[in-house]
Parts: sequence; C-alpha cells; structure tokens
Amino acid sequence: MCGRYFFDDTAAEEAERELNLKRGSLRAEKGDITPGMTIQGIVRSCVGGKEMDVRSLFWGMMSKDSKLVINARAESVSDKPMFSDSVTKRRCLLPATGFYEWDRDRTKFVFKRPDARPIYLAGFYDLSGNRDSFVIITTRANDSMKPVHDRMPVMIDGSDVRTFLNDSQAALDMLREPMPQLQRSSDYEQLSLF
Repeated sequence: MCGRYFFDDTAAEEAERELNLKRGSLRAEKGDITPGMTIQGIVRSCVGGKEMDVRSLFWGMMSKDSKLVINARAESVSDKPMFSDSVTKRRCLLPATGFYEWDRDRTKFVFKRPDARPIYLAGFYDLSGNRDSFVIITTRANDSMKPVHDRMPVMIDGSDVRTFLNDSQAALDMLREPMPQLQRSSDYEQLSLF
C-alpha cells in the first residue's frame, strides 16, 4: 500500500527537466504528501500540441459508502466499476522523491531510487467530491519491498511517462511489469536480542 510519499524541490526541478515541463510548473510541497491533500500531478494534455499538463489533484476518491479510497490494485483495477473508466481514460503520474512504508512492528522505512532520480507513481483521477481526485495504483512487492510490506506503488520510468499517459493498452501492460529495486532505509530498525 502507498499511504504517504514525499517530494522536494530537487526532485521537482529534475522532473521538470526530464519531462520538458515549464520551469516551476511542479510546485514542490516540501515534506510529506498524505491522503486528503491537493498536490500537483502530471496528466495527459487536452490542449492541442501538448502531450502533458500539470494539474492540481486531490488524493482520494469517495466510494459509494463515503469512504476515502487512496489506492487501487493493479491486478484488478480494470475490472472494478469505480476505476475501470478512469484507468483507461484519465491516468496520472505523481512525481516523488520517495515514499514511506511501515512494517508489522511499526518501523518506518524510506524507499528511494538508488540513483536519486525522481519516482513517478502511477495513478488515475476522476471527478469526486466536485474536484479532480486521484488514487495511486499498487502492485505486489518486489524483493526490495517484501521485508517491509506485501504491496508497493506502481512506478513508471521517466522514459515511459508519455507512453503511460497517452497509450491505454501500453499503460495497462506497464501495470504488470516488475517494479525497479529500491534503496530501503530506516532511522530506527529494531534489533533482536536472540
């Protein structure tokens, strides 16, 4: 599951450069990004000639029973009536420096790319609660994540951003690809005496 990530000015500048976005278009919210916040996401452009735009998106969609949904499973996202239209037509990417996950002992771990480049978390958005709202797509954990959690966010490489946003079939295929190995760290890791 992905319930908190972080984004800084360095990652914002690198993402703008890598994706050829207007300088300053990704206003980095310094620190943690949590459900219920409005942040800058990258979406497919509807304006002629442009491939992508930056748009303010609210993290979380309201379900029919008025619960805030923040994640969707890649394995079933196309089959869920709440998600199927959005994942086909309204995909987005959330640039991040890294993300957090907690293990069963409530130890907090930080996950980043080993090369320190931005991470692009895959998601989709729709109108929910009178605002454009998104969820992050998750998948099965890879070896770098398994010691901490059995799920992780789907990440799209910078070279695949345009394809993910503009080609529905290619995007759905990317949801099934293995995720990159990440650098894992923790300020405090419980030590066993035995």
